[in-house]
Amino acid sequence: MCLVEKRTLTWTSRCLMKFYAVVAASPTSWESHRIAERIEQRILNSNPVMEAFGNACTLRNNNSSRFGKFIQLQLNRAQQMTGAAVQTYLLEKTRVACQASSERNFHIFYQICKGAGTDERLQWHLPEGAAFSWLPNPDRTLEEDCFEVTREAMLHLGIDTPTQNNIFQVLAGLLHLGNIRFADSEDEAQPCQLMGDAKCSIRTSASLLQLPEDPLLETLQIRTIRAGRQQVFRKPCSRAECDIRRDCVAKLVYARLFDWLVSVINSSICADPDSWTTFIGLLDVYGFESFPNNSLEQLCINYANEKLQQHFVAHYLRAQQEEYAVEGLEWSFVNYQDNQPCLDLLEGSPISICSLINEECRLNRPSSAAQLQTRIESALAGSPCLGHNKLSREPSFIVVHYAGPVQYHTAGLVEKNKDPVPPELTRLLQQSQDPLLKVLFPADPEEKAQEEPSGQSRAPVLTVVSKFKASLEQLLQVLHSTTPHYIRCIKPNSQGQAHTFLQEEVLSQLEACGLVETIHISAAGFPVRIPHWNFVERYELLRRLRARTSPGPHSPLPAEGRSEWSPCTEAATLQPLLQDILHTLPALTQAATAPGDPAEASAAPVHCGRTKVFMTDSTLELLEHGRAQVLEQCARRIQGSWRRHWYRKQGRRRRAAVLIQAAIRSWLVRKHVRRLHAAATVIGRAWRRWRIGMAFLALKELDGVEENHLSQVPLPTGSLLLPQTQTSLLAAVIRLWPLGLVLANAAVGVRGFQRKLVVWACLQLPTGSPSSYTVQTAQGQAGVTSIRALPQGSIKFHCRKSPLPYADICPEPLPYSVTGFNQILLERDSLGHR
Repeated sequence: MCLVEKRTLTWTSRCLMKFYAVVAASPTSWESHRIAERIEQRILNSNPVMEAFGNACTLRNNNSSRFGKFIQLQLNRAQQMTGAAVQTYLLEKTRVACQASSERNFHIFYQICKGAGTDERLQWHLPEGAAFSWLPNPDRTLEEDCFEVTREAMLHLGIDTPTQNNIFQVLAGLLHLGNIRFADSEDEAQPCQLMGDAKCSIRTSASLLQLPEDPLLETLQIRTIRAGRQQVFRKPCSRAECDIRRDCVAKLVYARLFDWLVSVINSSICADPDSWTTFIGLLDVYGFESFPNNSLEQLCINYANEKLQQHFVAHYLRAQQEEYAVEGLEWSFVNYQDNQPCLDLLEGSPISICSLINEECRLNRPSSAAQLQTRIESALAGSPCLGHNKLSREPSFIVVHYAGPVQYHTAGLVEKNKDPVPPELTRLLQQSQDPLLKVLFPADPEEKAQEEPSGQSRAPVLTVVSKFKASLEQLLQVLHSTTPHYIRCIKPNSQGQAHTFLQEEVLSQLEACGLVETIHISAAGFPVRIPHWNFVERYELLRRLRARTSPGPHSPLPAEGRSEWSPCTEAATLQPLLQDILHTLPALTQAATAPGDPAEASAAPVHCGRTKVFMTDSTLELLEHGRAQVLEQCARRIQGSWRRHWYRKQGRRRRAAVLIQAAIRSWLVRKHVRRLHAAATVIGRAWRRWRIGMAFLALKELDGVEENHLSQVPLPTGSLLLPQTQTSLLAAVIRLWPLGLVLANAAVGVRGFQRKLVVWACLQLPTGSPSSYTVQTAQGQAGVTSIRALPQGSIKFHCRKSPLPYADICPEPLPYSVTGFNQILLERDSLGHR
């Protein structure tokens, strides 16, 4: 599998690498877990290093990849990650010595200038506030200017601290090399002289690169020309040639340093070829570029995008229409924009732009921008993708790419394609005493043999376009052998602001990605393709609509339960069900049409292929709407049944609650009545017992008085004292009768402490000796039936008034009953007359 990213940020590639590294690192043993963790860490640490040395801030992106990379995540048979490999394409090394306006150099130069310590600054000759011509916009701070992250990642990849310091020292030497400026020489026979502080800069650069100062300056000023095997001529260079040779040294050193870092990363993370069987590839390539000044770099980048766009067309668009033919659909193919004419213009045979540029490089003559423009326009005049800007003052040509026209300037195009490296510069770098430069520029005897070839055996020049084209062909072979998945990332704005969506920029990115043409073809065809068994499983509910509206012999009733479908279901069984579902579309289309619309509802475009059902978005919306209706009806039925069940259940609960409450109330009332009856029984029993006792005492008193009266008749005296026992009993009766009366007449609510107060008040009667009260009987009289006191004067009962309002009233007065002693105190004379 291969994932292709176009017009995307490097952040997406970083997230994908982290995701696959974590998912694939799931070993079973502890030892394999440690190995997988180490490989995962190294793979993830390769990103910061490659971004620091290969990414830069451009007009459209703060972290733009200035090289193409293909990362291969290697998996074993158990689908566990065992290693990875990185392949790079066309590093934009010209950015080291030439940066466009408002752009920056590679991140690593800003990292060492901002993150170096005090001792490191002294060692690398990078004082605070130092100005370098190859370091534009140094005050601009980005998130990528993190030196410690790069150093830690390099340490995890096996690059120790001394080697890191050596790398940064070489980079500092390149920065000082960029400050070397030459002045025009008045005499062509004399070399150009240095300007201003350039002598100090070349001394510092030579010291950091560990090169001899004089040979370095001489190599930059004088060109060596060989004629034959022994004739050598030395020619002073012009100011422009000196600048080109200076830039060539910087680009050569940086390109080899970048390739060396890639090789170190591969040696650290790559697994043995026998230990992995499959891989997941991540292709992070440059997006389509169009700047005010476009040169060979943009031509190669856009050429790569054209090749990848053709692969995308072949894989998606063309395969989409071929699928219609395989499924047996009668489909008129849509004419889409094919970029093959543009590719023929760029790489076609026998004549193309690339072949003409390579031919100019092979010719032993000075290149001319105007001459190259004339050759391209005359040789490729019949191509529809070639244009010309008549208003341009500089020699240029226009190529109409799939994403839009781009104007390329021919000035310097041939020199960049040659990428000439003077042999004396290579020999100079081989003389360096720096350990890293010795590795980057080894003294190879074969190179010396190739430096002096004969005129008849001279090998053809290998140009930049040729090398890039060869590497691009290898990449496409890998893509054709895998299952590609394209990821399109769109930036809402170029300023990196949140919640800001610029429509113009987004539309240009969609055009550059080729998505506009993709959307056009998808809309013209059938973008929705559903397998038969999935279609039946999802839209089987629509048969309920057809069974209710227009049941026919070919419309079976819906099954009681949900049918289970699988890919293995026979086509003969699925076809009737498919047709039955599709027959509901006219009714759905008519229902979706407005009643006042005069236009008749047209049939929904849908085709049933051999294995899939093809439809448009509008048809899918109709089916989903019908399915929603059926589900809504079912939901309403379920809700109605549930409400009915709930109301019935609530009614049963209410009736049960009423019965329970009635039973509890009845039980409580019965319990209260039983308690009242029991209390009334106790009170009645006590009251009857008291009345009987009082009646008994009164009767006994009367009987005793009569007996005493009869026994004492002959006595001469008129009064007789009662025995001591009878006297005490009589005194108690006299004292306690108000208490009985009060208790009998007391209110029901008087209880507790109040009742005690009433009793106490009643008991506070005047006390005295029982002998003070005497009872006399009528002498000489017989048949006396009541007591008649013989008071010494009038008898008064001193009782305190009871707090009870009805304490002195008998509850049930009887006409014949005696209500008080005052009523039975008869005068002696009255008794005497009876």
